[in-house]
Amino acid sequence: MSTEHDGADALMTAITGEPLPPGAREDAAFLAEHRAAEADLAVLREQLGLIGHALAEPPPATPAPEPARSVRPSPRPRRRAFSLALGGLAVAAAASVMAGMGWLMSGGGTGAADSSGLDAGSSAEKQSDAGGVAFGSARYLACSRLVAEGEATAVERLPGTTTLRITLSLTRVYLPEVPEEDAKGSKPDKEQVFVVDENVVPGIRAGDPVLVGVPRGADQPDFWAVGERQIALERAMVTASLPEAGKLTCG
Repeated sequence: MSTEHDGADALMTAITGEPLPPGAREDAAFLAEHRAAEADLAVLREQLGLIGHALAEPPPATPAPEPARSVRPSPRPRRRAFSLALGGLAVAAAASVMAGMGWLMSGGGTGAADSSGLDAGSSAEKQSDAGGVAFGSARYLACSRLVAEGEATAVERLPGTTTLRITLSLTRVYLPEVPEEDAKGSKPDKEQVFVVDENVVPGIRAGDPVLVGVPRGADQPDFWAVGERQIALERAMVTASLPEAGKLTCG
């Protein structure tokens, strides 16, 4: 639920651009959520601008054909290729915008913790080796043993190496889906420890929010997202794909 101050909602205040209510600048929780929402709105506006620019840009002029030879080249394939590329750019940008907007309007993950997460997310390294299967897709989830969000409670560099030992305290587990009454002996430990090269998660710090994916039969994640800005986009994909993933078998 979004934070309120004297009846004013922090998220809606950021969306409408209304001035902060009296005394809101002394309300730390309200002010942190308002700033986080403003930052996400700026990202969404930038992506909407990309869509508008892509759709408004006219196709390049087709050069006049050379004098007739044995075969006269047709300009149609070039124009079609450009149109397909343009459409792909618009669709990709639109999907990113809609995922972020869905998270923003739901009010998920806002608050004081989000401000630090936004900074960490700008340098997050995201990696998936699941045979070219996109993280968060139904196929990826069907072949995962753990997909969860958590907080990095400790980040330690192993002496003389570029390797980090990262301790996560899980806060939200998407997989495995275990009902609370049946969870005895099946639920993953709340604390998870992973050892990775620092290039996989550059700049990660204790306190950062993290989303990881661990394939079946693996001990380490093949996917990391660090910071609320990165996590929000992936969270939308995961939650949308979970129902379909439950109908699939890994193979």
